[in-house]
Order: sequence, then C-alpha cells, then structure tokens
Amino acid sequence: MFDTRDASGRATELKRELQRLVKSIAEDEDYSPETINGARDVLLALSDIRTRRSSARSPSLKLLGSVSCPEDFLCPLSKELMRDPVIIATGQTYDRVSIHKWMKAGNRTCPMTQQVLSHTTLTPNHLVREMISRWCKTQGVELSELVPCTDQDGITESERDKFLSLLRKMSSTISEQKEAAKELRLLTRKMPSFRGLFGESPQAIPQLLNPLCAVSPSSSVHLDLQEDVITTLLNLSIHDNNKKLVAETPSVIPLLMEALTSGTIATRSNAAATLFTLSALDSNKELIGKYGALRPLINLLEEGHPHAMRDVASAIFNLCISHENRARAVREGAVGVLLSKIENRSCVDELLSILAILSSHQKAIEEMAELDVVPCLLSLMRETPCVRNKENCIAILHTICCSDRTKLKDLREEEKTHGTISDICRMGTSRAKRKASVILDRLNGAYNFSHTA
Repeated sequence: MFDTRDASGRATELKRELQRLVKSIAEDEDYSPETINGARDVLLALSDIRTRRSSARSPSLKLLGSVSCPEDFLCPLSKELMRDPVIIATGQTYDRVSIHKWMKAGNRTCPMTQQVLSHTTLTPNHLVREMISRWCKTQGVELSELVPCTDQDGITESERDKFLSLLRKMSSTISEQKEAAKELRLLTRKMPSFRGLFGESPQAIPQLLNPLCAVSPSSSVHLDLQEDVITTLLNLSIHDNNKKLVAETPSVIPLLMEALTSGTIATRSNAAATLFTLSALDSNKELIGKYGALRPLINLLEEGHPHAMRDVASAIFNLCISHENRARAVREGAVGVLLSKIENRSCVDELLSILAILSSHQKAIEEMAELDVVPCLLSLMRETPCVRNKENCIAILHTICCSDRTKLKDLREEEKTHGTISDICRMGTSRAKRKASVILDRLNGAYNFSHTA
C-alpha cells in the first residue's frame, strides 16, 4: 500500500535537495555534469511520487461516484466527501485541504457566510468525521488514506539565515528589536514555513519573547513592540505542531495574561485569540487554567470592548470545555459578567453558549437562580430567531427548574401568556424539544399538585 505520509516527507526532502542543486548550478560557473544529472534524478523522483499519490487517491473517487452521498458530508467548497472535516471560526465545517487552500490564497472570510474570521484555527470536527466513517462502512465505500495538510512548504538557506538573524536582533537595541518583531509578525503571517521554523529550535520562542521578559518593573513596555511580539505568538500558535511547544514555554502564558490587561486593544484581543488557539489541545486547556488566565479574560470581557469581545468569548468557551476550568470560571465571577452582557444583548450567541456549558456546574446554577436569570432567558427565547440560542436557553432553564422548583412560577406565567415552552416543543431542535417537554411535564405536575392540595 502506498503510504502518503512517508511520501509527503520524502517529497519535502527531495524539494530541499533540488533547491540545493539548482542553487549550485545557478551560482557556480564550473558546475559538474553530476550536478545536472542529480537535479534530473530528483525531478524524476518527485514526478514518480506525484503519480503514485494520484493513483492512490483515484480508487476512492470511483467508488464514491456510484454512491449517493449525504449533502451534510460534502465540503461546501469542493462539493466532495470530506476526508478531514474541520471547524472554522464561524462554526462552519469544511474539508481541511479545501479550506486550507482558501486561507492560503489570502482569504480571511467564511466562504459560506462571508463573515470575517476572528482567527484561522482549524478545529477537527470529530463528530462529523465519525459519522462519515460510519456511513462509508455501511455503504461499502473505502476512502483513500488521509493526506495530511501541512504548512511546511520547505525553506531556503537564505530564509533560514534571515530567521536566525531576526531572532538575534530581538536581543539587540530597542530600534532593532522593533524592526525584527515587525518583520517576524509579517513573515509568520504570510509564510507558514516560518511558523514551522520556531519548532526546530528550543530557544527560538524565548528569543522572540526576550524584549518583553527583559522589561524591568520600573520601566514600561513599548506598546508597538508588545503588539508585534504577541501577534507573532498568535501566528505561531496556528501551526498545529507548535501549540504544545508554545504553551509549555514557561514565559508564554504569563506574558499573554499580562497582555490581556495592558497594551493596545489589538494586543489584548490577539492575546485572547492566542489562548483560544492554544487551548485546542486538552493538555493546554488545563495548563492555561492552572496559570489563572480565566481571571484576566473575564475582566476583559466585562470591559466589553467590541474589538475584543469575540476573541475573549471564544477563549473562555474553549477553556470551559474542561470541567476543572468551569469551576475556575465560576469562582472568578464569570456568571455575573455573562448575564450582564447578555441582558445588554452584547455578543449573545457566544456568551449564551458559555453560560450553557457552565450550567453543568451546581454553583453556577445557584448563582443564576439568585441573579433571577429566568426572565432574561425567556425574553431571549421570544426574541431570537437563532435555533442554537433557543436550545441553549431551554437547556439552562431545564437545569434551573430541576434544581429550584420555585422558578416554575415564572415559567408557568410565560407559558400561559406566550406559549414559549410549547413552541419549543413543536419547532425546536431534538435536544431542545426533550428539555422543553420535561419542563412542561413539571409545570403540569406542579399545577395538578397545587389543585389537589
């Protein structure tokens, strides 16, 4: 069987060798015939890998052509069955290869919704992937082995030298630090290969952070330099192979926490986006939580700056997937801040999702009941056309009612006046219908009990 992963690694090695040979031919007037023959052999080897790769993929495409595929399993971009479904910032799912090409072409919007992407992290959609895998088994469809999508396109020696030179400047004068930081920010955004370089040297990230670590308590950080360094960290964290390395570099998370409370709003927003990107790894979620990053994130959320809200909300939501971090968020006052923003109709979609995930924590439910969240959630359910928001509202109400029967009075009045719960039973998602049905049963049970008594 043709191993696409081995072939991909071999192709990268061949490309580097070809670059070396071509450079030798171009720069050395006395190049030997062996050099030309070597370059020709490398080209033939690359051509062979490409041919074998195409042959390995074609059987699966022929098989798929004879089977009607569910529309939800097709990538909105390629219109083909997704082999590696990933979720982008807007919540839409695409095949990794297709959306990677879209972003690499310079696009920073969602192809389906046209929304500007708050970040370019690609999060694996394990649920959809499992569903596709099961469907393929039942249909007898064999997918070709996944070809990993990689940012590493290979770099030249001159680019590597430039990278090392820029890192050395990060320990030089302020003017050189600023110049180097700005260029590293640009290069790590435009050239994915530069992101990979940081993973090759254990000292690369500490060198990048040197200007921020070297600031004494009596002096203040240069805001433009801080912004460029933090944004470079964000660019690095997009590279999947860098996430663990970046998060486990001792000074990274403390500096990100500091950036959340100081600097330009772009710096603070990008610090939040970096924490969100890093928290894609479960081990990083726990590490970030232990450092205490939820407190400055919640503080920034409370400030409510429109340019930072979505990045902050995304970071808090991702971190709170961890049970330990839910408890930390509740202790740090997340519930009150979230309710205040939701009542003001600020970033409702994102913040309601966080509130829903926190509702699995008993202390959070008690706090919601004390803050009288029920009327707010009921009014939201009447107002919002968003199915997901309705589902989150009814899920929270269900948990509150199971915990505190006194809240049934508000729900009974709502049902009598507007029929809101019944509407969810008829037109909600399957999960929302189940929750609404339980609430209605409790309402009817409480009504019958009071009249019998």
